[in-house]
Amino acid sequence: MDSVDTLYQYAWLIPVLPLIGAAIVGTGLISYGEATSKLRQPAAIFIVSLMGAAMAFSFAIFWSQWQGHAPYQAMFEWASAGDFHIEMGYTIDHLAALMLVVVTTVAFLVMIYTDGYMAHDPGYVRFYAYLSLFSSSMLGLVISPNLLQVYVFWELVGMCSYLLIGFWYNRKPAADACQKAFVTNRVGDFGLLLGILGLFWATGSFDFEIMGERLTDMVNIGSLPASVAAIFAILVFLGPVAKSAQFPLHVWLPDAMEGPTPISALIHAATMVAAGVFLVARMYPVFEHIPTVMTVIAYTGAFTAFMGATIAITQNDIKKGLAFSTMSQLGYMVMAMGVGAYSAGLFHLMTHAYFKAMLFLGSGSVIHGMEAVVGHDPVLAQDMRLMGGLRKYMPVTAITFLIGTLAICGIPPFAGFWSKDEILGATFAANPVLWVVGWLTAGITAFYMFRMYFSTFEGSFRGNDEGIRRDLKRAQLQKMGASLGPGAMNPQELTLDAPHDDHDDHGHHAHEPHESPLSMTFPLMALAVPSVLVGLLGTPFANYFEAFIHPPGEVVEALESAEAFDWSEFALMAGSSVAIATVGIIISVLMYRTKVVDPKAIAAKIPFLYNLSLNKWYIDEIYDVVFVQGSRKLAKQVLEVDIRIVDGIVNLAGLVTLVTGEGLKYLENGRAQFYALIVFGAVLGLVLLSGVT
Repeated sequence: MDSVDTLYQYAWLIPVLPLIGAAIVGTGLISYGEATSKLRQPAAIFIVSLMGAAMAFSFAIFWSQWQGHAPYQAMFEWASAGDFHIEMGYTIDHLAALMLVVVTTVAFLVMIYTDGYMAHDPGYVRFYAYLSLFSSSMLGLVISPNLLQVYVFWELVGMCSYLLIGFWYNRKPAADACQKAFVTNRVGDFGLLLGILGLFWATGSFDFEIMGERLTDMVNIGSLPASVAAIFAILVFLGPVAKSAQFPLHVWLPDAMEGPTPISALIHAATMVAAGVFLVARMYPVFEHIPTVMTVIAYTGAFTAFMGATIAITQNDIKKGLAFSTMSQLGYMVMAMGVGAYSAGLFHLMTHAYFKAMLFLGSGSVIHGMEAVVGHDPVLAQDMRLMGGLRKYMPVTAITFLIGTLAICGIPPFAGFWSKDEILGATFAANPVLWVVGWLTAGITAFYMFRMYFSTFEGSFRGNDEGIRRDLKRAQLQKMGASLGPGAMNPQELTLDAPHDDHDDHGHHAHEPHESPLSMTFPLMALAVPSVLVGLLGTPFANYFEAFIHPPGEVVEALESAEAFDWSEFALMAGSSVAIATVGIIISVLMYRTKVVDPKAIAAKIPFLYNLSLNKWYIDEIYDVVFVQGSRKLAKQVLEVDIRIVDGIVNLAGLVTLVTGEGLKYLENGRAQFYALIVFGAVLGLVLLSGVT
């Protein structure tokens, strides 16, 4: 028992270990940049080893929690003034233990993958330092014991996201993307900050359980209106809306694909965007007693899931297609939280983290192989219209991508089936309308994912088709030319990706793509294992996951036996979700594998719906008109008021002072005769005035 207690006493090392790696390597880059940048392999091994140690530590804690060890919390007083006290520390419970394992395993595999993907990138060491700092921030968020400390690490995660999305900052799209992500998240974070302050004002605490209990009591006795409590809770929910890319603050996620692919896997599939769902789970003691907030959460998630899926069906960039898929799956998780399916939402968070990280890393492997043929232009290397037939050249990537595709489509027995089916079952019991939205989204998901798989790995290879290349470049230049003002950089310069391979410098390209090195394929194979098996922890007839993860304060009885399990209900719900997924797959096969149905002909028949999906529901254009152009017009009007009224009044006061001063200069001449003349004139004027009246 002593060794177990020691394990928990040193749990704070889990976020500190990657922080040490980032600090040492980062200090070397700042102080001895050129020398440190040359220590590529030592720096990578150092950082990966520290993350491996954190991962081993996380598994030990997870196993201890699984065996029934009581939650552990260590606190210290951070600040105090009179009766006001702020405590910091760390907490280890079932939710924290689960998230520690998910974050460290995905981060560890992504770091291994990075060695192959970024092998020839000049920023190799800097990239590892950023990865380590981000992992530390996310792990710190996971073990935070109160809402205030969550907010501190929440902002650190946002800062790391800014650095990583804009890693290739010399490319304008990447620089714009990181700024867009930063500004959009600041909107949500400002709401989160207001909500935190409001809840502290009402309850006097930052502790999740205490806030929930006090807020519920205050609403029940009438000392705090339910509407005010709902406003505070919704403001807090704005933080997860931005971080987990929920409508209407989702617009940053697809643009964030401008960062290197390992970042897309780590931040935008498994960890950072999952932080929003994690915070909703932590805030569950507050949210679950406010029906209005739960309804807002549920409908926000459902709408986001549907919108993300409908946009993904027309995307040609493989990474942006996966980005909208992530947005849609996060919507499922948020919807689950809103309908009260706490464990189902977290179960899907875990399964999705593994198979979506594998899908993103698989897309990076595809891009790596395509760059050997088309060069380092992301417009060409990431466009599925230039792919096809890659299964023959990249068998490991193709097989693992297919496993991820089957998992996300909810095909049994893959992990996504069990988690998504549990969400749909819980949603049907709570709100059949939302179930219909989730059910339709499941079919759309199956369609666009197999569209992606067939377009990339099946058929014939199209990468050497010069006609398609020219069309893509022309469309790109036209699009960028329309968005760039006069005197801007040459659009062609803006499309160049930061090189992480050296064959482009010599102009030698292969005629066929190639399989990625072992450092990239090993993480794919490793992630394929949980993508297939981890769902078995949450089967409805033996739900070990729900027994381990359940809402705070809720007592979960022993696992339901197979004899007591309602097989007819399971067959109905699971059968309906598999059936709609099968329909989506069949349609995808007809359109993109057998070519029986022409996608272009269908798009021509429904141009409005096609363009609505292709242009992402025109949300970016609406925001540009309302917020970007609107703020510029407002700024011009304010400037006009400043120049004409504010400056005008000041300038007029100065002019009056100047004129009167000049006039008085001639009157105040020191001659007594002149002053007597003025007095005489004034008296004469008064006499004449009185005579007239």
